[in-house]
Amino acid sequence: MIAYGQRDTRPVVLKVVKGPGDEWKSGEVVRAFGGRGMVRVYECVDGAALYERLVPGTELVELSRQGRDEQATAILADVIGAMSPDIAPTWCPTVSDWGRGFTWYLRLGDPQIPLVLVARASAMFGELCATQTATRLLHGDLHHYNVLEDRERGWVVIDPKGVVGEVAYEIGAALRNPGELPEVFANPATIEKRVGVFSARLGLDADRVLRWGFAQAVLSAIWQIEDGYMVDATSVPLRLARAIDSMLGSRA
Repeated sequence: MIAYGQRDTRPVVLKVVKGPGDEWKSGEVVRAFGGRGMVRVYECVDGAALYERLVPGTELVELSRQGRDEQATAILADVIGAMSPDIAPTWCPTVSDWGRGFTWYLRLGDPQIPLVLVARASAMFGELCATQTATRLLHGDLHHYNVLEDRERGWVVIDPKGVVGEVAYEIGAALRNPGELPEVFANPATIEKRVGVFSARLGLDADRVLRWGFAQAVLSAIWQIEDGYMVDATSVPLRLARAIDSMLGSRA
């Protein structure tokens, strides 16, 4: 539930979630960023938080819809660079923790995702986890719908999940979006261009960003199945996974 109001003279947003889940403690995650690239939180308890309201609150996805995806990518990279967190809350999961979904799916025996793709992504995810450097608190779901424009602060991030990992991991969600534009997110030329922008602006290894994007896309499809959704070849994460898989194969 979301409600709008004022605190003193400041416009605010109250967000309440129904029960424990990814955003149950999001107020604590927001507080750890201290307003650096992230929306500010005024008060928070488990399941509820009072945030500053971003005005006009235009979603970054509008730029991609207008054919300005490279500009949107540069903005995403810049807000990631601006997000300088303090110490992560002690309860925050790690990227490795999130990778347990691979084990769950491989044991499930479900045919919706080709097992050869899952095995390849699982192995890559494990290798990337084991070789991370400079880990920190990440947003965990940073994409075009979670970055809003504010007339005073510019582009600002909202709705973090909170996970500890290296910055290259943070790019994966952006590569899977906007989900409504497969001609953009699943286009190898666009993927290459996006990875180049992120890598250049954030000082990241492009191949590592691409491999995280592939492994995360498969994991995202697994999470959809965990949540009770059907997954097939037309699903957003699998379309991206196949596109990146072909790119990685051509580089081998």
